[in-house]
Amino acid sequence: MNQLSDRINNLSTSATLAMAAKARELRAEGKDIIGLSLGEPDFNTPDFVKEAAIKAVNENYNSYTPVDGYGDLKDAIINKFKRDNNLTYTASQIVVSTGAKQSLFNIASVMLNKGDEVILPCPYWVSYSDIIKLNGGVPVEVKTDINNDFKMSAEQLRAAITPKTKMIWYSSPCNPSGSVYSKEELRAIADVLLDYPHIYIVSDEIYEHINFIGDHVNMAQFDDMYHRTITVNGVSKAFSMTGWRIGYIGAPDWIARACNKMQGQVTSGANCIAQRAVISALEADPSEIKYMIDEFKTRRKLILNLLEDVEGFKTNEPEGAFYVFPDVSAYFGRTIKGTTINNTSDMAMFLLEEAHVATVTGEAFGNPDCIRISYAASQEQIIEAIRRIKEALS
Repeated sequence: MNQLSDRINNLSTSATLAMAAKARELRAEGKDIIGLSLGEPDFNTPDFVKEAAIKAVNENYNSYTPVDGYGDLKDAIINKFKRDNNLTYTASQIVVSTGAKQSLFNIASVMLNKGDEVILPCPYWVSYSDIIKLNGGVPVEVKTDINNDFKMSAEQLRAAITPKTKMIWYSSPCNPSGSVYSKEELRAIADVLLDYPHIYIVSDEIYEHINFIGDHVNMAQFDDMYHRTITVNGVSKAFSMTGWRIGYIGAPDWIARACNKMQGQVTSGANCIAQRAVISALEADPSEIKYMIDEFKTRRKLILNLLEDVEGFKTNEPEGAFYVFPDVSAYFGRTIKGTTINNTSDMAMFLLEEAHVATVTGEAFGNPDCIRISYAASQEQIIEAIRRIKEALS
C-alpha cells in the first residue's frame, strides 16, 4: 500500500536528472553513450578556487556556518553585484544557499500561497514548474517559439496577468534556449508591470557570464523594479563548480530575511569549505574565466554548423548559456527504424537508444516541439554525437 504523501506522488522527476540516470545505466551495460543532457561544464574548477578550498581545510573550517552565509562571502557577493551589475545591496539582502535551486525553492516557499499564479515564459528551466506547485502555486505558461527566439513579449505578459498573478520567473541567458533578453525587451516588460505593483520578479542569472553578446541586463537595474526583483545567481556554470553547491540571492530585505528563516529550518547554512572557495571565485576578475566562455562560443558555432546538415532540425542562434534548442516537430508522426516519433519525449529516447546520445525532451521545459542539446562537452564529442544523430535519423 502506497502511504507516501500526495505531494511526492504528484511530483515529476527532473527530466534532466532522469535522462542522465538512464545514460549512466546504459553505460553500465557497456554502451558508448555521449551525454549532451546535463548542463554541466566539462572544465575543471579553476586552480585558484581549488587552492582556496584546500586553504580552508587546512585552516580548520569545519563548523556550522551562518544560515545566510559567511559575512565575508556576503561582502564578496555585494561587491560582485556592484562590479558586474551596478546593483547595490546590503548584507541583510543577501542569502547564500546550497545551490541556486535551493534559492529558488526558498523564494517559492516564502512568497507563494495556495492558488497564487506564477508566469513562466516558455521554455523555462525544468524545475521551475514543480518548485512552484510544491509550494501551492499555479504555473502559468506563456508560449514562445523559435521564430521569436523563445522570448516573451510585453504584450504576451499583459495578456497572461490575472488577479491571482503573484510572480514572474525567468532566466536570462535562458536554460534551455540560450536566449538573452535585451535592455529594451526587459524595459518593455517592466513598463507592463508598472500597472501591477503586487507582482514580483525572479531573475535567474546563473548563466550571466556565459553570454556571447556582452550585454547582460538585470531587471533590478531599473529603479522602478529594484524593490520587486529577486536576483538568483551562483557559481555552478561560469566557474564550473556544479558539485560545490553554492547559490545566492540579492533581494528586498524582507524577502531575504524570510528566506533566511525558511532555510534555518531546512538545511541551515551551506557547506563551509565551498563557501570559502566561492569567495575567491567572486573576488576574481571575470576575465579569469574568459577561456571557458570563448570555448563555449566556439562550440556553439560548431554545433550549429553541424545541425544545419540534420534534416528536419530547425535551429536559431542562442546568445548565451551552452544549449541549442532545435525544433524537431518535423519528425512527429514519422516511423524510423520501427520507432514512431509522436513527440519530443519519443525523439529523446530514440536518440538515446538508437544513436547513443543523451538529450532532454523539450516537454520538460514547457515546449513540446524542441529538444535540448547541451554543448558543454568536448568538440570531439559534439562532432561524433551529431554524426550519430544524423545517421540514426537518416
